[in-house]
Amino acid sequence: MRYLSLASALLFSLFFNVLTAQNKQLTPEDAAWLNRDLFPKSIQQLQWRGNSDTYTFVDDNSLILKQTKNDQTDTLLTMDGLNTLLVKAGADSTKRLPNFNWLEDQTAWFFYKSTLYHLNFETNTLKKITELPEKAKNQDVHTPSLNVAYTIDNNLFIAQGEKHIQLTDEPEGVVSGQSVHRNEFGISKGTFWSEKGDKLAFYQMDERMVSNYPIVDTEARIATLKNERYPMAGMKSHEVILKVYDLHAESTISLKTGEPVEQFLTTVSWNPSGKTLYTGILNRGQNHLKFNAYNTSTGDFEQTLFEETDEQYVEPQFPAYFVPGSESEFLWLSERDGFWHIYLYNTDGKMLKQLTKGEWVVTDFLGFDAGGKNIFYQSTAVSPLERHIYKTNLKSGKTEKITTETGVHNLSFAKSGNYFIDSYSSLSTTKNILLLDKKGKTHKILLEAENTLKDYNLGHTQLLTLQANDGTPLYARMITPPDLDSTKKYPVIVYVYGGPHAQLVTNSWLGAGNFYLNYLAQQGYVVFTLDNRGSANRGAEFEQIIHRQAGTMERADQLKGIEFLQTLPFVDSNRIGVDGWSYGGFMSIGLKLHHPEIFKVATAGGPVTDWKYYEIMYGERYMDTPEENPEGYEMASLINKTDKLEGKLLIIHGTSDPVVVWQHSLSFLKSAVDNGVLLDYFVYPGHEHNVRGGDRAHLIKKISQYFKENL
Repeated sequence: MRYLSLASALLFSLFFNVLTAQNKQLTPEDAAWLNRDLFPKSIQQLQWRGNSDTYTFVDDNSLILKQTKNDQTDTLLTMDGLNTLLVKAGADSTKRLPNFNWLEDQTAWFFYKSTLYHLNFETNTLKKITELPEKAKNQDVHTPSLNVAYTIDNNLFIAQGEKHIQLTDEPEGVVSGQSVHRNEFGISKGTFWSEKGDKLAFYQMDERMVSNYPIVDTEARIATLKNERYPMAGMKSHEVILKVYDLHAESTISLKTGEPVEQFLTTVSWNPSGKTLYTGILNRGQNHLKFNAYNTSTGDFEQTLFEETDEQYVEPQFPAYFVPGSESEFLWLSERDGFWHIYLYNTDGKMLKQLTKGEWVVTDFLGFDAGGKNIFYQSTAVSPLERHIYKTNLKSGKTEKITTETGVHNLSFAKSGNYFIDSYSSLSTTKNILLLDKKGKTHKILLEAENTLKDYNLGHTQLLTLQANDGTPLYARMITPPDLDSTKKYPVIVYVYGGPHAQLVTNSWLGAGNFYLNYLAQQGYVVFTLDNRGSANRGAEFEQIIHRQAGTMERADQLKGIEFLQTLPFVDSNRIGVDGWSYGGFMSIGLKLHHPEIFKVATAGGPVTDWKYYEIMYGERYMDTPEENPEGYEMASLINKTDKLEGKLLIIHGTSDPVVVWQHSLSFLKSAVDNGVLLDYFVYPGHEHNVRGGDRAHLIKKISQYFKENL
């Protein structure tokens, strides 16, 4: 009996532990991505080695080489081996391998601290290339020369080995070698190496004519001022020019891009010869793009290859991609036929052919194979909810679909085009990494990541298709509370963004929902998200419908989601809340003001409350200027509608926000006070447009507690 009782106790203990494990609850810290144990496993530094059909990755602080054909494994470098080389080169040892970048099959480069090294695996030698100053930022390494462009404060430098060259010496308010136009139009950096590495093109931005916007740092006993040059809609914009530095001639020229000076210089692209630089010149009205060629020795204008116009706006996102081995043919990505597609051009400006076509979007260009015969790209051709990879032959136009599994795929390929590394996820797949052959068949499974949330009692995530008033399909995601009882009524939180350049619903892990939304579902809410018209990856008509009337169509589509929710027997239609940040904050407040009969509670972070306070580049694209579109600005403004506020609203803002400046929510608050309207307000001192780090857990506690108390 004693042994039977002990066995029964052990069985009960095991059952209890399993039951407990399956009922784990997410915490605010989990929801804020502070628990790394919840991140799906991946493979560190997985990449193709040089021009070969072999790949490398880091495992247990060793660099591992894998053969694709026979799966043979070799250790290229260990931590001890690297430290031996570093010490020999006069550097300190390291506790983890740096990020390696392959040059050729036997050579790679990496940064350790502020020093750039060249590593030869065949000779097992390490060479110090250059050491950058401590204040260096925006490093741009040219390969294979390993010349480095970098900035210190507002000036641009080049490191050629131990030789450092200062290219600019500009006054306050003039910035060289950094991203311009507030990172719009696909711009993410400010330097562009020629193919041979003998010339460097760079942006120079004069902001002195742009008003300073005061951002106050309250950490010091006497608060300090940090000015941000912020060009608000309808006001004076900064002026940008493109310059080219010739390393051989040791001289700089400026491209003669002409007037008006308030224009946007986009899609900077080198001809492989190094003699010509191309840039897309977009007018301030953002409805007319000229793709121009300039001589890089004189800066003279050579020709306009083509122009693109649109009644709403033209928004370039990609540079020209020259076909390998050719100085006369390149690819151009455009939305000119209503969807992002790939076109083949020559440098005379003649379109040779349209390579992709259909009512779907090319979402990324991945590159050419080694011979330049085929291109690889990612698209929504299967579904707007998925991303698949395709190969198209430049000559024949024959297209092959590489990826097969349902979901969202990201792919890298060997230069030969014979093998692919495919990383994907779906609603039912946390993350899989596959080695594919040239026909897209699985050659080897490299990783099947375990579901890190398998022990958590999560709600059910479902993807839905609804319809806008005009019949346009709208995709949505619903997360129901765990152990849903359909005989009970549950409150709803609508999580919204709704603006351009974002898609919240895809067939990826968790349905592209995050830990935060699943945390809310665990708190007993139905959590619902809908990608309304105006959001990304559905074509020009779908996105441009918001032009000059931000908020109107977006709200109409969100109400179709509400109509669906109200048909569900387990939804409490009297307890619907809405939460959003940035454009989503604009949407959240707008839904609350226009439909107080539906939305009982709203929370809004970093909200746009009046588009006249937003920047030129983004704001004027969708709304034109306040002078050109006064009715649209008046209609979209939330500040002039505070008298309509009913129920509970919480606004949250970071005091150092340089994107949606603090003035947005403060102006809304002032209007509410003037109208005698009560609302709740909370700030995060020192935070910019997003609340990050440990404070994000505090933010989640704040929002969830607000819904708990009021919804």
